[in-house]
Amino acid sequence: MFIVTGASGTLGSLVVDQLLARVPAERIGVSVRDPDKVRALAHRGVRVRHGDFDEPSTLADAFAGATDVLIISAAAVGELAVRRHATAIEAAKTAGARRIVYTSHMGAGLDSAFAPMPAHARTEALLGASGVPFVALRNGFYAASGRMVVGSAAETSELAAPADGPVSWTAHADLAEAAAIVLTEPERLTGVTPPLTAGAALDLADLARIASERTGRPIRRVVVDDVTYRERMLALQLPAPRVELLLGMFRASRAGEFAAVDPTLARLLGRAPRTMHDLAWA
Repeated sequence: MFIVTGASGTLGSLVVDQLLARVPAERIGVSVRDPDKVRALAHRGVRVRHGDFDEPSTLADAFAGATDVLIISAAAVGELAVRRHATAIEAAKTAGARRIVYTSHMGAGLDSAFAPMPAHARTEALLGASGVPFVALRNGFYAASGRMVVGSAAETSELAAPADGPVSWTAHADLAEAAAIVLTEPERLTGVTPPLTAGAALDLADLARIASERTGRPIRRVVVDDVTYRERMLALQLPAPRVELLLGMFRASRAGEFAAVDPTLARLLGRAPRTMHDLAWA
């Protein structure tokens, strides 16, 4: 049985849809903190069970019968993220899973300026030490995050943000399809993967241009220093931890941590990945 954690989220729900197109529903189980959010999956024949990385006892039932477990990375950073991932890895091992697939990130690294990246690197090390065959999907930076950074620039005609670097923005849908392929075709990838990216790395000036083309509204890219950006975001009532997370993302992109472009995702999909031009900007 394929067990998918985080199936109520954007990536997890798309992975389940892809699995349903490949295997019978009775071979799919989901582990979610709130089963009520995915009752529609139960109606489609998917096994739905409560599972919470913060409550290890719940994972024994949620992972029961697992042959392959997809661990969607936790919405956390630092020690909390590592602890949650360690709990899920141990639960998958205890359940007798023959393989663990984990959604890592192309920028995973202990020294990254972007807060989630050290936790990804440490989780990859935990997978390597688990004794269970694994795949760490080094996903390209989610394209949805690029659109989030552009935000309301179409209304203001100005994309003001710190200096940045090129990023391989990659669509959730493509990464979900890749995850389903890896789950159902175990010979395709093993261990830590190359970056799973779209075909181009784009900076914010590129995104401003694309958004202008797609919305028909001129958008000017304006570079502001980190201090000014922090002050502006705090004035907009954005929580301080969120602001620091964003600043870390800009610093990491300036260092080239998200600039890699690799053909592995295209080979997995058997087609070119979606581009930022392909996504909705309205």
